[in-house]
Amino acid sequence: MSSGEKADLGARRLVERVVAGHRQFEGGGFVVRRPFPTQRLDMIDPFLLLDEMGPADYGPGEAVGAPEHPHRGFETVTYLLEGEMEHRDSAGHQGRLGPGDVQWMTAGAGLVHSELPSKRLLEQGGRLHGFQLWVNLPRRDKAMRPRYQEIPGDRIPETETPDGLAKVRVIAGRALGTQALIETRTPIVLQDWTLKPGASVDLPLAEDHQGFVFVFSGQARVGALAAAVPEGSAAILGPGDVLALGVPDSASEPARLLLCAGIPLREPVARHGPFVMNTREEIDQAIEDYQAGRMGELGR
Repeated sequence: MSSGEKADLGARRLVERVVAGHRQFEGGGFVVRRPFPTQRLDMIDPFLLLDEMGPADYGPGEAVGAPEHPHRGFETVTYLLEGEMEHRDSAGHQGRLGPGDVQWMTAGAGLVHSELPSKRLLEQGGRLHGFQLWVNLPRRDKAMRPRYQEIPGDRIPETETPDGLAKVRVIAGRALGTQALIETRTPIVLQDWTLKPGASVDLPLAEDHQGFVFVFSGQARVGALAAAVPEGSAAILGPGDVLALGVPDSASEPARLLLCAGIPLREPVARHGPFVMNTREEIDQAIEDYQAGRMGELGR
């Protein structure tokens, strides 16, 4: 094995399948690349959705986002790589996300919010690139009060392997001895890895976690058999407690990927658009509450 941090060799995870993301329009007409949910893959418990937003280059007046919409019963994680977004909600919360920033929104009992390009990006144009991940909430937390955790990019912990070939931004969980700032309702791992040619790293990944790797730049080798995972694809991980990541010495460019893992909730899932509950009756109640204005409204 090449140099880099190595975990004690336990049960090494394999890649069970590789799922290619597909392009589609969302929100007000912005393009996302989505590995799930699709007809091929519904969810990876506890994760409900992953969208890569862009990268898209907008001219002045062209940028679009997600206008007013509700959420109930889960969490949305927004992670920007490039560009700026402004958000506000029915509880009076508002803010701006820039490159490297993370917003972890726990919708809980429900709210109405919007996520739109910043005024500057809309007026001047520019590039927008980032991710939105949906994390299911356990039944006990679906009625909790909504909350936000917003971490600016310069506070996201970063570390690297001793040889400098693998670098990670630790958004949730722990990697290479570095702990994230985000507090999660159930144990969650969310990491942004950059792997240079020749990088090789074995990571402890708790046996009770289920997860995937999404490669969004270059090509990575994932799992005990070094499965080749191309750009735009998600590698679904099998059981074990050690995950291998790497890039061959011969690669012409680095790879960049998200590692997402968590303890499966193994609870019934009822979905309807932006509502995720446990039963159809709870979905009907969420729709009724939204239509009646009980989740609030955005100020005009």
